[in-house]
Amino acid sequence: MENLNLFIRSIFIDNMIFAYFLGMCSFLAVSKNVKTAFGLGIAVTFVLTVALPITWAINRFILQPGALSWLGAEYASADLSFLGLIMFIAVIAALVQILEMVIEKYSPSLYSSLGIFLPLIAVNCAILGAVLFMQQRDFSNAWTATVYGVGSGIGWLLAIVCLAAIRERLTPSAIPAPLRGIGITFIITGLMGIAFMSFLGIKL
Repeated sequence: MENLNLFIRSIFIDNMIFAYFLGMCSFLAVSKNVKTAFGLGIAVTFVLTVALPITWAINRFILQPGALSWLGAEYASADLSFLGLIMFIAVIAALVQILEMVIEKYSPSLYSSLGIFLPLIAVNCAILGAVLFMQQRDFSNAWTATVYGVGSGIGWLLAIVCLAAIRERLTPSAIPAPLRGIGITFIITGLMGIAFMSFLGIKL
């Protein structure tokens, strides 16, 4: 039940976009059509799902103070926590590189439509933010970290697909010239953020 609560919270209440404003650059730039937005959302979800348990294990068994005690008593006082950011970014970058090669091979059209924003997943602050939140919350096991990663990814996917669907429907609309493009997108994002605030009342 605890993991189910965490899963629901990470999608709706602690949504990376609407609660923490993380990953906004690709969220705004790639949300012009649903197909591309969905592809990027799946890619982000995949990276989060794989990165969270890996970084949890690295943090628990290598980086935390005393984590290297399994190597012997002489390593019990070792503290490698200062390497946390470097290790986490390296893991995320490696996963994104693998994902980029797979998409390029099996879906060239999606690879072309995502453009520069696919490799930029490596520096997507939503992913690094989820990893740092995982470290801060000190999850007890890798499964809980995985649940949090999946939920955070689905929350990001839900946000970008919803925005893309709205933007597609607005294409033929008579929007005032000063608000066309990024202007109306900011307004829609703000309204969606207010709508997601209603989930704060859910008691889990």
